Amino acid sequence: MSNFTKVEALYSLTPNAVWSITDGVIDWQSPNIKQPTDTEIAAEISRLQSKYDNDYSRKRAAEYPPMEDYLDGIVKGDQAQIDEYIAKCLAVKDKYPKP
Repeated sequence: MSNFTKVEALYSLTPNAVWSITDGVIDWQSPNIKQPTDTEIAAEISRLQSKYDNDYSRKRAAEYPPMEDYLDGIVKGDQAQIDEYIAKCLAVKDKYPKP
């Protein structure tokens, strides 16, 4: 579970800007790039968090069974083991569908 910060939001909103943060205060050093408002920064933090929370591929990867189980079934010629691996993968895909 990631908790995004003001720094990550600034990098996302203004990748080419130069700035620093000390004690939560932004020192904006890019006069040709508009500094995001606190509201824009908060909205970007929310957007980044939502994107992270709803990332089905990251969630799937954490729950897929080990690939070695599949390969072991192939090497042994154990169709039941192969089918079990596939069933587990499909269950994970059902749990975390693509949007």
